[in-house]
Amino acid sequence: MENITSRQLFFIDSLGALVSAILLGLILPLYQEQIGVSASTLYRLSGGASAFFIYSSYCYWVLKRPLAPFLRVIAICNLVYCLITLGIMISLADQIKTLGVLYFGGELVIIIVLAIFELKVAKKESK
Repeated sequence: MENITSRQLFFIDSLGALVSAILLGLILPLYQEQIGVSASTLYRLSGGASAFFIYSSYCYWVLKRPLAPFLRVIAICNLVYCLITLGIMISLADQIKTLGVLYFGGELVIIIVLAIFELKVAKKESK
């Protein structure tokens, strides 16, 4: 992972955001009772993931160098998304089910790891 570029990270980020948007907006609402999170909350999170998909796709396909400042933006947005998701999990602690904790916990881990890589690459490419 040492030689990964900002362009590659935008591609990875856009794919991950697309998967999250589809899961949160189309699939998980069908199982809201088993997850313990309302469909409206899932749709809101899907909206955020959709925005990240559009942003990362735009950065990947359209922007030229330098990409580091744009990579920093998506990394910070990803971390804010994680804080919002964690806040939702805490506020719904009395109703969120094991499946919901597993899904959102897994998503948090993946996004945090990605954001850390994004920040490291942005720092390296800014030098």
